Amino acid sequence: MEAYEQLTAEGYLSSRPGGATTVSRAATAPATRRQAPSAERFLVDFRPGRPDLDAFPRSVWLRSLRRVLAESPSERLGYLDGRGVPELRAALSAYLDRVRGTVSDSERILICSGFGQGIGLLAKVLMARGKRRVALEDPSLDDTRATLGGAGVEVVNIPVDESGIRVELLEAAAADAVIVTPAHQYPTGGVLPATRRAALIEWAARRGGLIVEDDYDAEFRYDREPIGAMQGLCPERIAYAGTASKILAPGLRLGWLVLPPALFDGMVSAKRNADLGSPALDQLAFADFIERGELDRHLRRMRPIYRRRRDALLAAIDRHLPSLHPVGASAGLHVLAWLPPELDEAAFVRAAATAGVGLAGVTPSRGASGPGGVIFGYGAVDEAAIEPGIRRIASAVA
Repeated sequence: MEAYEQLTAEGYLSSRPGGATTVSRAATAPATRRQAPSAERFLVDFRPGRPDLDAFPRSVWLRSLRRVLAESPSERLGYLDGRGVPELRAALSAYLDRVRGTVSDSERILICSGFGQGIGLLAKVLMARGKRRVALEDPSLDDTRATLGGAGVEVVNIPVDESGIRVELLEAAAADAVIVTPAHQYPTGGVLPATRRAALIEWAARRGGLIVEDDYDAEFRYDREPIGAMQGLCPERIAYAGTASKILAPGLRLGWLVLPPALFDGMVSAKRNADLGSPALDQLAFADFIERGELDRHLRRMRPIYRRRRDALLAAIDRHLPSLHPVGASAGLHVLAWLPPELDEAAFVRAAATAGVGLAGVTPSRGASGPGGVIFGYGAVDEAAIEPGIRRIASAVA
């Protein structure tokens, strides 16, 4: 009787007093599932944008996670206010001011699900305020270009040279905001010098515009002194963006924005409307990880590893692909190599893939045409695999 009552309550059976119990609906066959396309696999994968995931400090992260599970107040597990947990905002404020030279207030830091969500939220807020033109470095991260386009923003491409974005071209662009990577331009690796930083801030003040500083690859530098963040020069005109994706792992989906006061409330509302806030336990664990010095230790451990990989890559390119011209190798987790005119970029990338080596061309990062180049990401490639991978490319291209 209990079984029949349960099936009736769930709608599978129908019964009426004095009548028979019947099946109320027939079960349908499950819909045929489409096979998800498998990720492309390579023997050696130089595609950029990935740190060494095998080096993620799992045991240390687990200790932080256990600690916050045991010690955090219960209200941290409730609905958040959209800004992020106060522990992480305070930890990030102290860390960024100490390491990157920002001038931050924990009450003006917003935690988001990576840099991509932060830019998407910012685009919505700017659009709501009638600011529809955003200048973007050319070339730049293709994901950023796609995010802005998806939000309906009009993207204005500003060329870069060996010193980063050409600020003198901004005036004619009539942009309301500009997104820059001054510490290590992606993908060319240029570092924005002091004169251009000053000119960029002057443009923002004169135009009433916003500078979005993507502090890309600032933590990994090898052949030069640390370069501070621009945000410390003009906090009221610069929105500073950072992420744990390259320093720890992209799967954490942890990013942060240090925002000017005029933008903060609108961004918090946009974040709250998007997802009610990023996961609290991950934020609390990251705050503990920072406060106990584990992030500093992890970065000190990884810098020499990445430097050896960078050195091995440059040496292998010099030996086996001498016609390529690498640039921007003093920092970060990738090297852009310009191709000679006789080598076609798309054909080069296809030849490498045929040889089992993953590469990215520079063209998808462009808004306008330009010389061909390929991007070698070495963060996730074991040092011993770098030269064999370059040899494979050289043979295939030859």
